[in-house]
Amino acid sequence: MLSGIRILDLSRVLAGPLCTMILADLGADVIKVERPGVGDETRGWGPPFDPEGRSAYFLSINRNKCSVAADLRDPADRDLVLGLMAEADVVVENFLPGALDRVGLGPEAMLALHPRLVWCSISGFGPGSLRPGYDFVVQAEQGWMAITGDPDGAPMKAGVALADVVTGKDAAIAVLAALVERSRTGAGRRVEVSLAASATAALINAAQNALVGGGDARRWGNAHPNLVPYQLFRARDRDIVVAVGNDGQWQALLDVLGVPALREASLRTNAGRLAARERVVEALARALRERPAAEWTTRLDAAGVPSGVVRSVREVLDDAGGVGASAVTGIAPSVPGTVRLPPPALDEHGASIRAHGWRHFAMWQEP
Repeated sequence: MLSGIRILDLSRVLAGPLCTMILADLGADVIKVERPGVGDETRGWGPPFDPEGRSAYFLSINRNKCSVAADLRDPADRDLVLGLMAEADVVVENFLPGALDRVGLGPEAMLALHPRLVWCSISGFGPGSLRPGYDFVVQAEQGWMAITGDPDGAPMKAGVALADVVTGKDAAIAVLAALVERSRTGAGRRVEVSLAASATAALINAAQNALVGGGDARRWGNAHPNLVPYQLFRARDRDIVVAVGNDGQWQALLDVLGVPALREASLRTNAGRLAARERVVEALARALRERPAAEWTTRLDAAGVPSGVVRSVREVLDDAGGVGASAVTGIAPSVPGTVRLPPPALDEHGASIRAHGWRHFAMWQEP
């Protein structure tokens, strides 16, 4: 869908590279500019490393890109980047404020020179902040850890760098919107996203609960602040989640489990179940322990009650199969895109890009 769109990727680590990988999965041509010798620092974030020496972390967010190594302080390399920028549709970068200005590649100057360019800046804490953006710090400061973990336990971060992931997706959305605007007006623009802003917006109902209720959000473990039952249970053999989102599903759950004590009128609405949370959860927990998880999920699926077993990452990957998960290109695209190129070695395409610029992609696609 983005065939012919040229993305110059000056970003590194996670949010920026994820943004450009999403655009690349959708068909855009992406040139990743990396520091000579070391490249994107995630190249060293291992083990594990693949047989080519690339870290699993780097592999997970850099497919469908071509790599060129360039020192932005070197005049020749700077001219190379300027030439690529002149023919690019989009630039994505996550430099600290002023860093690109010091090498003559500042966004305002480049947008003045190339008014059709879409420039996406990704920061940790918003325009002007000199604080480096690291997911763990953002999860702590933007309220995520305060609402994650056991109610009586310590604050907990998510198991993946989810603030970075959300920001990368927000950046891709912003770039696509700017490209749509350019198609109408002929003018590019600068769009700015930050980990802090994306993380705050992602608080969704936790934030709205605090705004409406007047109190503060807290940790609920594997339960839900607004819905009952909507949490983790233990079946006979393994953990299972049951996620009742409406009163019809509640009645269907009772039909499957057969718990007469929970059929009283006061529990027919979610508000009633919320008020009786402990009693409802205790009765359901007793019933669910009686049978294996797979039997429950089969019966609950047939009844239209959302449920699922807690699977390991390995189980998920094994289920994805050969086309859905690759040791080199990672999980299949979440958007309707394709995998065309494996993640590049550092400067793998440098000679061709230096010789041919964006024409490199046309030459690669020619039979």
